[in-house]
Amino acid sequence: MEKHNQTVMSEFILMGITDHPELQAPLFGLFLLIYMISVGGNLGMVILTKVDARLQTPMYFFLRHLSLTDLGYSTTVGPKMLESFVVAQNTISYYFCAIQGAFYIMFIVSELYILSAMSYDRYVAICHPLLYTIMMSQRVCHMLLAFPYFYSIVVSLSITVKIFNSSFCGYNVVSHFYCDCLSLLSLLCSNTYDIEMIILVFSVFNLILSFPMVLVSYFLILVTIFRMNSAGGRHKALSTCGSHLSAITVFYGTLLFMYLQPKSHHSFDTDKVASIFYTLITPMLNPLIYSLRNKDIKYALHKIWTKIHHIFS
Repeated sequence: MEKHNQTVMSEFILMGITDHPELQAPLFGLFLLIYMISVGGNLGMVILTKVDARLQTPMYFFLRHLSLTDLGYSTTVGPKMLESFVVAQNTISYYFCAIQGAFYIMFIVSELYILSAMSYDRYVAICHPLLYTIMMSQRVCHMLLAFPYFYSIVVSLSITVKIFNSSFCGYNVVSHFYCDCLSLLSLLCSNTYDIEMIILVFSVFNLILSFPMVLVSYFLILVTIFRMNSAGGRHKALSTCGSHLSAITVFYGTLLFMYLQPKSHHSFDTDKVASIFYTLITPMLNPLIYSLRNKDIKYALHKIWTKIHHIFS
């Protein structure tokens, strides 16, 4: 069927990560391991920050929701991506494609603002320690999370509904390993200008609103730290935000690499590599970063491990 003819689309074919047969088995094993570590680490972080009395603070409240979003978008993409390595043709139904794309956008956008809220939390803790309990009250924490979740749903539905209410052509091969909104645009028969503008406006708004908050928070944090007289105080302050800064660097670094590179260097292969990094690698790294660099998390893990050891010994 010709590209310009409108048709009723029932399913899409996802191209996957590679079309080299010799790479299918080793890549399946590698990404299965990464996905299992990601699920175990993030689920463990959610449970740990919920049950341990020492971790009932705003910092770990946001960390729990960061782990939930990591778990969310890695699970939205991971299982279907793993399927592409073991089936001859990786198909996805029209409606499941829409659901996958919607949840993916929702979780990614949520993570941007949760990371920003965590930056603000570290700013208050270091720059205004005496006012911390007031400025980061339970009500404020819930408000800082209510906006990301509500806004991410609005963004997700605005883009997804607009795309799937448009006319698709007969060509149904998605040049990606999940239903990415940009990849789906090339399959539309109708004019995509409105959808591209919606994506552009939301992307610019997200960058302008979330990234400067992170930069300003950490600029003020560093100014405060370098003004401290005590070397021990400086070290303690840096260690409290070191894990979060590492997570931000990995997440924003990947997104900026993907979206700010020159159009002449932009390709679907590059997009796939970047997408693998922030849909599977980053969710795996975040729990490791926070558990290895955080004394409270390590203490809580040790306490739970000791209890388990006593039960089974």
